[in-house]
Amino acid sequence: MARLTREDQERRERELLSPHAALSARTRGRAVPEEEDFLRPCYQRDRDRILHCKSFRRLANKTQVFLAPEGDHYRTRLTHTLEVAQIARTVSRALALNEDLTEAIALGHDLGHTPFGHCGERALSHAMAEYRGVDPESPEGRSLFAHNEQSVRLVSLLEKDGRGLNLSWEVVDGIRCHRGNLMASTLEGRVVARADRIAYVCHDIDDAERAGLLSEDMLPKGPRDLLGGTSSERIDRMVRDIVEASEDTGEIRMSPGVWDAMMEMRAYLFDTLYMRGDAKYEEPKAAGMIEWLFGYFVDHMDEVPEEYRRHDTDKPDVEVADYVSGMTDRYAIRLFEELNVPRAWRAPKAVRR
Repeated sequence: MARLTREDQERRERELLSPHAALSARTRGRAVPEEEDFLRPCYQRDRDRILHCKSFRRLANKTQVFLAPEGDHYRTRLTHTLEVAQIARTVSRALALNEDLTEAIALGHDLGHTPFGHCGERALSHAMAEYRGVDPESPEGRSLFAHNEQSVRLVSLLEKDGRGLNLSWEVVDGIRCHRGNLMASTLEGRVVARADRIAYVCHDIDDAERAGLLSEDMLPKGPRDLLGGTSSERIDRMVRDIVEASEDTGEIRMSPGVWDAMMEMRAYLFDTLYMRGDAKYEEPKAAGMIEWLFGYFVDHMDEVPEEYRRHDTDKPDVEVADYVSGMTDRYAIRLFEELNVPRAWRAPKAVRR
């Protein structure tokens, strides 16, 4: 049986991957230099470190869209992450890009998400703004907490008892630049950013249909006719489009028609699902809970676990945000209840009747 060492795999990358791909042997390196692994190129090691870290495991119990869903088949932040990784790897393989780098970025892109999804993210940013005396609705106030920057903070500083994961520069860059108008330095990072949008647009429709909040005939007709009438059809259409539009161009793009259709579908979801509707009724409670927990722990720093009180001792709001953002939905609910709901008094066993 043949054996492929790291050097063998790096040579294979040079021979098989696109000239536009990010090669493992040409990485800009790590913040702290390390000896190379005998078997795994650097991006494989990064993927493995993310997969085994605590923050990744907590994604299983963090909201995607539906808060603390009771059904077994709704997406969580973890299943969303896995779907992003699958879509991104498919695109990267078809374009002869570096799949290991793509997968590492995809698996790490949402590590810093708060409990209760974007609702929790907005609530934490609001709480930090009020603590600092900043207008919560100002651009500065709305950006005090951002999950992509928190993901970078986790892999660079908070994980592994304050040592961080020491990931390669390209992976950290892709994690930071997966959202909004940011653009990753590598094509692999840009693939993940597109795959993220494809994944949540498609699977959030699927979850909303499962919950009885949407039906196919309620979706915008033009985008539905172009992209397809099921989640799998839409994913396939958009993945094929990225590959065809990006081939030999040196850039990751979609054709104008497919891009506009996806963005129209996304706008429809924001209008009917993300910002209003039945899926959002519980969000004010979740936001209030996050803000209350933040305020409580800022006033009781001695109750914040030591692992979160070692990096920014002059910024208690940052340390508390590290703690609260790392909570799962159910842990935040349980902790809130423990701090607010009286426990039933229990008499000593000797006097129980």
